[in-house]
Amino acid sequence: MTAIEIEGLSKHFGDVTALDGLDLTVETGEVYGFLGPNGAGKSTTINLLLGFLKPSSGSATVLGHDVVTESRALRQRIGVLPEAFSPYERLTAREHVRYAADLKDVPVDTVALLDRVGLDEAAWERPAGGFSTGMEQRLALACALVGDPDLLILDEPSSGLDPRGMAELRDLIREEAADGTTVFFSSHILSEVEAVCDRIGILVDGDLVAEGTIDELRDGTETHSPLDIRVDVVPEGFDFGDIESVASVSVEDNTISALVTDAGAKIEVIRRVDRVAEIQDIISEPASLEALFDRYANGESGDGVTDEYGAESPEVRA
Repeated sequence: MTAIEIEGLSKHFGDVTALDGLDLTVETGEVYGFLGPNGAGKSTTINLLLGFLKPSSGSATVLGHDVVTESRALRQRIGVLPEAFSPYERLTAREHVRYAADLKDVPVDTVALLDRVGLDEAAWERPAGGFSTGMEQRLALACALVGDPDLLILDEPSSGLDPRGMAELRDLIREEAADGTTVFFSSHILSEVEAVCDRIGILVDGDLVAEGTIDELRDGTETHSPLDIRVDVVPEGFDFGDIESVASVSVEDNTISALVTDAGAKIEVIRRVDRVAEIQDIISEPASLEALFDRYANGESGDGVTDEYGAESPEVRA
């Protein structure tokens, strides 16, 4: 059974279209990254999935429950970390977790949950009004995990976390997915998305413009990827201008850096350098998720578009 099934989902606020005929499927046990610029419709989609908003048209089911008619039942089976979590100032961390358990009418081991999300034990009995943003995020995650949910909806979960906290969050998401939990993950920190997500969907102006694995997205759009070649001495007058897929070249110290739009061009660049200099090291990186996101979010790929090398855009919808 699919965890999330969305068909033709639209939401209008007066003359403003926040979501326009969205079709999206998330498989059970999948970690799905939901990306888009501000105002793309991500929060509207999440609120529709939670039953907090009613769609203007279309339908959606979450864990087999209709989001309109069975929203209370579906919320019993999911955990949510909202983008703007604000704790009750007078309640302690333990009391927050117990309150979340009472709402779901499930037993809870507060110590195990607070320890798992990395909230310092000294803070467990303190009122949450004095918590830092990172501490609030850890507490919100503990509340989301109450009841061992079948689906986690995480909206900007890395907000306020330090690097150690972000690494712990990645580990926790992987552990949940390994146990069969589905994770629907929205974040502006694209390196985090790239590290944990099985598939990614990019939403722009209420439309899903691209969907697939990161490798599929790389194959589906002309995106610059870097190539650094360190040499003994940089030769004078070398030129890659006749290699069509080389977008730019720069030199710093003894390193020649090129941006290419086709992996095949990297071989030609390396051969060209090897003829005139002694190569000491080569660093070749795939296109970053940031570059992919920028390409798709700026509308440079559309339905049925192929790049100049014949690679068809994956699941691309204009």
